[in-house]
Amino acid sequence: MPVLALDTSAAASAAVVDDAGRTLATRSTGEARRHAETLTPLLDAVLAEAGVARTELTAVVAGTGPAPFTGLRVGLVTARTLGLALGVPVHGVSSLDALALAAVAGAASGAGPDLDGRELLVVTDARRKEVYWARYRAVVGAGTEPSVEAVEGPGVAAPAVVAEQGLDGLLLVGPGTALYPELLPPSPGTPDAVDAADLARVALARLAVGGDGLVLPTEPLYLRRPDAVPPAAAKRARA
Repeated sequence: MPVLALDTSAAASAAVVDDAGRTLATRSTGEARRHAETLTPLLDAVLAEAGVARTELTAVVAGTGPAPFTGLRVGLVTARTLGLALGVPVHGVSSLDALALAAVAGAASGAGPDLDGRELLVVTDARRKEVYWARYRAVVGAGTEPSVEAVEGPGVAAPAVVAEQGLDGLLLVGPGTALYPELLPPSPGTPDAVDAADLARVALARLAVGGDGLVLPTEPLYLRRPDAVPPAAAKRARA
């Protein structure tokens, strides 16, 4: 029962996992732009690597951001179109959630730093000298698999503002730490990019708890007001 996951919150990435969350194939373009040009060939490549036909997919998971409007729209529209064409559900998961789960899974497997009961602060690049952020705690998922839940956020702010909220006792995760290490010191051994497979694993964990019929919403997380706004109506001159 393979699941396809895709993300365009930063670089375009895609993955195929089985219904136990094991990665069958995962790829990323490494480019933060040109999503419309690169995403479809990337999906074809990851499905071919996994040896999975589109008609075998049982669900599609899409990253909901936070991210700028244009790139995020490409991923969500592609996921919804695939789901409609294949007759399978489409689920949405925040890229911040995926980074948090990757850090928790790394700690559980010994591949990353031990949490020691700490919460996680996930930060990614929001451009304009700001970061997207959210705080998480590790929780017991369905069975023995790790999962995460949000404690605060998501939000967007200058790195200094995020740091002023207090970093004591937090494990810092995500690509935003590499951009502002003096304010948001990175925790070595934690993920610095979204793996689309982790989006699928978050979705599978939530669906296992929520039961049949649950659909995870795919509303995008923009977190900023759009740059383009309708012009204000011209004022009438008084006679």
